[in-house]
Amino acid sequence: MNLGGPISAEPRINDRIRVPEVRLVGPDGQQVGIVSIQDALRLAQESDLDLVEIAPTSRPPVAKLMDYGKFKYESAMKAREARKNQAHTIIKEMKLRPKIDPHDYETKKGHVVRFLNAGDKVKITIMFRGREQSRPELGRRLLDRLAADVEELGFVEFAPKQDGRNMIMVLGPRKKKVDAMAEARAAKAARAAQSGKDEGELAVEDAPELPDLHEEPPTDEQA
Repeated sequence: MNLGGPISAEPRINDRIRVPEVRLVGPDGQQVGIVSIQDALRLAQESDLDLVEIAPTSRPPVAKLMDYGKFKYESAMKAREARKNQAHTIIKEMKLRPKIDPHDYETKKGHVVRFLNAGDKVKITIMFRGREQSRPELGRRLLDRLAADVEELGFVEFAPKQDGRNMIMVLGPRKKKVDAMAEARAAKAARAAQSGKDEGELAVEDAPELPDLHEEPPTDEQA
C-alpha cells in the first residue's frame, strides 16, 4: 500500500537531489567523476545549467548538467512526433451477398485492394438471406475467390467461418501500416512537387513575349 502519494515520473533536479555525492556527467556527456552535491550544484550554477538526476538507483546516483527546460521541450516534441507516426492497424469491413453480380464484385474488390494497400485489415462478411442460408458453399466459394484475387496484397488471417446468418473472413495486409503511411506521404509530396512544376511551366507559357532588345533598328533604306 502506497502511503506516500503518487510517485512522480519527473527526475529530481538541483536542490531536490538530497544525496551527499553524485557521479557527475558534463553537458556534453563527458564523465566528470564522483563529486559532492555541493560542488555539483556550484558547477551547475556557474554554467547556468540544471543538475538533473538521471540514474537515481546507481551508487552514487548519476547526475548530469543540462538545460532541463530545453530537455523537457525536446522530449515532448519527440514523443508527439512518435505518436503522430505511430501505426495503428485499422480493421475495415466489407459486406457482400453470396449471389453478387460481377460489377458489384469488382467494385467491392477495389475497396478491399485499397484497404490492404493502406496496411489495414479487412473483415469480409457474406450476408445470407432466406434460402441462401442452406447454401453456405456459395459464401465459401466467394470468399475463396476474393482471397485469391488479392493474394499479392493480403493473406487470410481468419479463415471463413459461419456466424449465424453471416460468414466471416478476415484478410491481413502484407504491407506494414508504417510502410504504407510512408509511401502515402512520399506520393503526396511527389504530387505537390509536380503540381508546383506544372504551375511554373504554365506561368512561363502564359508570359508575354518580350521584344529582342538587341535587335538592330531599321535603316533608312529598310524604312
